[in-house]
Amino acid sequence: MMSLPLNQDRTMPGNLLEICVKGKYFTVPTLEVNGKNIIVQGRWVKVANIYEEEWSEAELDKPEEYIHKLKRYHLHNLRADLFTFTQKLPNREPKFPYPMEWDSLAVIHLTNFTEWWEELPQETRKNARRARKRGVVVQVLRLDEKLIKDIMELNNACPMRQGRMFDHYGKAFEQVRKDQSSFPGRSDYICAYFGEELLGFVKIVRCGKIATILQIITKDNSSDKRPSNALIVKLVEHCLEIGMKYLVYGKYVYGNKRTSSLIEFKKRHGFGEVLVPRYYVPLTIKGRIGMAFNLHRDLVGILPNTILQIGVNLRERWYKLKLLAGRCSSTLERPNCIRLMERSIPPAGSKNDGEY
Repeated sequence: MMSLPLNQDRTMPGNLLEICVKGKYFTVPTLEVNGKNIIVQGRWVKVANIYEEEWSEAELDKPEEYIHKLKRYHLHNLRADLFTFTQKLPNREPKFPYPMEWDSLAVIHLTNFTEWWEELPQETRKNARRARKRGVVVQVLRLDEKLIKDIMELNNACPMRQGRMFDHYGKAFEQVRKDQSSFPGRSDYICAYFGEELLGFVKIVRCGKIATILQIITKDNSSDKRPSNALIVKLVEHCLEIGMKYLVYGKYVYGNKRTSSLIEFKKRHGFGEVLVPRYYVPLTIKGRIGMAFNLHRDLVGILPNTILQIGVNLRERWYKLKLLAGRCSSTLERPNCIRLMERSIPPAGSKNDGEY
């Protein structure tokens, strides 16, 4: 679905709902149907979807009720041109007569730990063992004030991740608490520590027999300790212990972007591609036209992979230039005496090191 600004028409019937988009909070109108909140996104083609559908415990079973209500409220400024919803695992065969596309999910079908472990590449198993030998301790925790503080420090360790600005960089304690308060009672935290330092964590949400990864973060400067490998191993072990049947790590392929370091990471840790139906029900003539021209997709679903790779590289360079410019600016703004003092201290290992 297109990642575009939300429809914030305050005349729309229904309640207001606070949602989080890329680390920022917005209050938007919502229409409640059978206990589920529907929000509308899009500029030209407005797409209605079930909020937090990915984290729900059950799939939608009577879509006709939602379609009927959306068409009815279109006359009252709920401007939705399409309605989209998906089936959930293990239901992979289409069971509704609506236009559909295939959603690509990254999934581990959980049977037993030994079977999963032995299917991993040798290098992945070695890295998991290296983490343990180098002092990384992984444990399952509940959210408390200490963990919130550790996550805050982890978020603020680096302003960029995966070639883009990190949405949670610079957030204070209360902001992090709010971010991590979603899905209480259904969330687990798998945390990798080196001594008292949090090297990384995974937050999962339990959706029936499906464990879905909501967030996974590791420190950039801790790669030598292999915390990400250790986290996934402990995560699979934990999911089997609590009786999960599937572990889902977002999408396997994002639109036409079929090559990335994230896809390679998922492959190396046993995630495979599983296709499930996603339905797009036109509610207006504009919706039908939009579907015909693929305007219900975002740029990742429209542009070819080669163009996407060029765009990703350009974006990364742009963000790095912005960071560099910001650092230079902050250096120039410091008092001259401080900058002179810093230049007077030779770098470690220089010929003058130790002479002062």
